[in-house]
Amino acid sequence: MKKTIQCLVLAVGISQLHPGDCEAQSKKAKTDFSKWPAGTSPQEVGKRVAEHFVQTPHTNFGRSTPPKFITYPETCTWYGALTFAKQTRDKELVKKLAERFEPLFGAQDTLIPKPIHVDYTVFGAVPLELYIQTKDKRYLEIGQRIADKQWGTPEGPHVKPESQGYLDRGLTWQTRMWIDDMFMITAVQSQAYRATGDKKYIERAANEMVLYLDSLQKPNGLFYHAPDVPYFWGRGDGWMAVGMAELLRSLPKDNPNRERIMKGYKSMMASLLKYQAESGMWRQLIDDAESWPETSCTGMFTFAMITGVKNGWLDAATYGEAARKGWLALIAYIDANSDVRDVCEGTNKKNDRQYYLDRKRNIGDLHGQAPILWCATAWLR
Repeated sequence: MKKTIQCLVLAVGISQLHPGDCEAQSKKAKTDFSKWPAGTSPQEVGKRVAEHFVQTPHTNFGRSTPPKFITYPETCTWYGALTFAKQTRDKELVKKLAERFEPLFGAQDTLIPKPIHVDYTVFGAVPLELYIQTKDKRYLEIGQRIADKQWGTPEGPHVKPESQGYLDRGLTWQTRMWIDDMFMITAVQSQAYRATGDKKYIERAANEMVLYLDSLQKPNGLFYHAPDVPYFWGRGDGWMAVGMAELLRSLPKDNPNRERIMKGYKSMMASLLKYQAESGMWRQLIDDAESWPETSCTGMFTFAMITGVKNGWLDAATYGEAARKGWLALIAYIDANSDVRDVCEGTNKKNDRQYYLDRKRNIGDLHGQAPILWCATAWLR
C-alpha cells in the first residue's frame, strides 16, 4: 500500500511538469551519483567487497595451492581496496590492508614478485599506495625499487632480443605489445609519480601508452586481443580502458602526450557506448551480440566512464547514464558472499571465436572483484 501511494504521489508530481521539465528531471536522476537504490551505493558495495578481500587468503588463479608470489589479480584488488578505504576515510580498513602486507617485510618476503615481467612488476602499485596513505618509507623503498627496475637492466627468463631495443628508445624493456600491459605498466609508474612527485615516472607511462595506441588501436577505437587474434576480448580491452583513465587522471595538462592519449581514450569510450547491452552489461566479445555478459570487463569499462565524467572529459548526461547503468547491472552479479560471478577465467590468446565463448565463468575470481572496488572509488572521488 505504501509503495502504491508513493507511486501515485510521483505520478501526480510528474503530471504538473511540462514535457521539457520531465526530460530534465529524468536526465538529472540518471546523472545524480549521490542517490542510489537501497543496497547499491558505492559505499555499501565497496565496503562489502573490500572486507571480503581482507579475509581472503592469497589466491593462485583458482588453484587450491597457495601462490609462490602475489598474483596480479590480487594486486589489482588490493590496490582497489586501498583506494576505496582512502576515499571513504576508513582508517580501520587501511589498517587491515596494511597488516596484510606486514609479513612481506619478514619471513614471507618471497611473496613479493620479482619485477621481471609486467604481471609481476604491477605489484609495486600496492606498497606505493600504502606509502601515500601511511607515509611509512618502508613501502616507498619497495615500490620505488620495483618501478625503477621496470626501466632498469633487462634480466630474467622473459627477456627477448628486442628488449634492449625498447630500452634504448626510452621505453621499458618489459614492453611486449600485449594490451594488458597498458594497465600493468602504467599503474605502477603512475603510482610512483603520485608517491614521489617525480615526473619521470608519469612521462614513462605516457610514452609507453602512445606507443601502444599508435601500434594497436583499431579505427573503431577498440583493440584486438593480439595482432594475430582479430577479436575484441572484453577484459583485454578493459585493461586499456582502465590504464588510460588512470594515467590521464594524474598526467599533467602540459604533458606533450596528453592530447594523443585523450584522443585514444575518447575514441574507445565512444565505441564502448555503442556496444553496451540494454541490460547495462558489456560482453565477453565486445561486438558479438551472441556473446555472454561478462563482469570484469563491465567493471573496467564502467570505471573508465565514471572517471571520464568525474573529470569532465566525457559528456555527463550521455556517459554518466551509461556508467550508472553499468554499475547497477554489474553489482547484481554479486552474491551473498560478496563474490562476483560470471568472471572470465584467465585467458590466453587464440584465433578462434568459440574459444572465447567457451571460457569458464568463474565466481569470486579477483579479476572481477577488483573492478568493483575501482568503480566504488571512482564514484566517490
